[in-house]
Amino acid sequence: MATISSPGIGSGLDVQSIVTQLVALEKAPLTALKTQATSLQTRMSTYGTIKSQVSALGDAASKLSTSKGWNAVTATSSNSAAVGVTASSGAPASSFSISVQQLAKAQSTASSAVAADTAMGTGSMTIELGSWSGNAFTAGSGTPVTVTIGSGEDTLAKIAAKINDANAGVSATVLKDASGERLLMRSKETGATTGFRVSVTDDDSNNTDASGLSRLAYAAGNANGMAQTQAGQNALATVNGVSISSTSNKLSNTLPGLTLQLSQVTTAPVEVDVSTDLEAIRTNVQAFVDNYNTLNTTIANATRYDASTKVAGALQGDSTATGLQNALRSMMRSVTSSTPFSRLSDIGIEMQTGGKLTLDSEKFDAALDNLDGLKSLFTANTGSATTEGFGLKVKAFAEGLVDSDGLLSTKTNSIQSSIKRNTSEQDRVNDRASRAEVRYLAQYNAMDAAVAKLNGLNSFVSQQITMWNKA
Repeated sequence: MATISSPGIGSGLDVQSIVTQLVALEKAPLTALKTQATSLQTRMSTYGTIKSQVSALGDAASKLSTSKGWNAVTATSSNSAAVGVTASSGAPASSFSISVQQLAKAQSTASSAVAADTAMGTGSMTIELGSWSGNAFTAGSGTPVTVTIGSGEDTLAKIAAKINDANAGVSATVLKDASGERLLMRSKETGATTGFRVSVTDDDSNNTDASGLSRLAYAAGNANGMAQTQAGQNALATVNGVSISSTSNKLSNTLPGLTLQLSQVTTAPVEVDVSTDLEAIRTNVQAFVDNYNTLNTTIANATRYDASTKVAGALQGDSTATGLQNALRSMMRSVTSSTPFSRLSDIGIEMQTGGKLTLDSEKFDAALDNLDGLKSLFTANTGSATTEGFGLKVKAFAEGLVDSDGLLSTKTNSIQSSIKRNTSEQDRVNDRASRAEVRYLAQYNAMDAAVAKLNGLNSFVSQQITMWNKA
């Protein structure tokens, strides 16, 4: 049977308030623990930010540590509407003229018009890819594809769908106009060697007449089948006066590192120029400077103490953060074995008060005139961490910090362990307080019951005395 407890009813004391205050005393250590937990979480978050920014700095340095980071090129065309050009990293600097005499095209055919939804007959269509020379067809190496037209109700639309499903190297569609419907077929690839021939086996036993499935056959000289509307042809052009031919209008292997897109026949030569992309190099170097500055600012803010507000940064007094800051600044002031540039300041990267780097545009532009020397400042591989290029030394330094056993990883693991211990200690304090609350309530309830008995006895004795006095 449940009991109804009303602490203090017997003694008149506010037992619940007393117990609450005693439990609050038991929980007093939580204030310091929670403050510590907040500090640990802030430090953990700050180190997470630093670790991410170190990785970003390492990535920026990595771009400058190999020749690939310095091989960006830019390509321009004097008539991009006719000849577009893109260059991949490492393409040699060059210039040339190109004239386009003919664009590559895909072979196309069209059937004669029939009334809409006309059943075209039954039988099969065999599609072969190859090349035409006059009326002679030379089949390519691919296997001919046969499409079965097995229903007397197959219209041009259904036949086109079957051709497309067969993946025979051609695409088919139906053109509708006032004359009726026509089957259009086209090679999926451009070029003279990707033409096609369509042979039919017509169930009406005549494969070349103008009725039944024969109407969809195509062979040069066959007047009863489909007609050719475009012959397959190669692109024809000249580069610096040298004739070239291509099955595609996209020339990706004609010149090293370049892709040319032919879009129009030209009436005058198009001039193409390929040169080192100095702006891409500038962007990569600026990214290196910016990523360092971001990291430097984060560490500086985290380790400083603001005397005016009396507020300390999350890592103020943290020897790991201070040591990292000093190491980074020292590295940026170090030297390499490269010539003629051996220091970052030689190319305009100057360290200001507070550790911030700035890039002097005028000095850097002058350094770009000696691209090999500038490149060496970042890529020189001496085997010594103190004298190798800045790209290599900063990349290695960053990787060492963020590796699983690196300084930053070790530090964040240590803070995480402290957070776990703090959480466990808070749990122990709360558990101890909960058990104390049960004990206090039991003790005060027992006292309350005892006082209630004494009060009852006191009342009884007082009543007896009063009665005796009356008697």
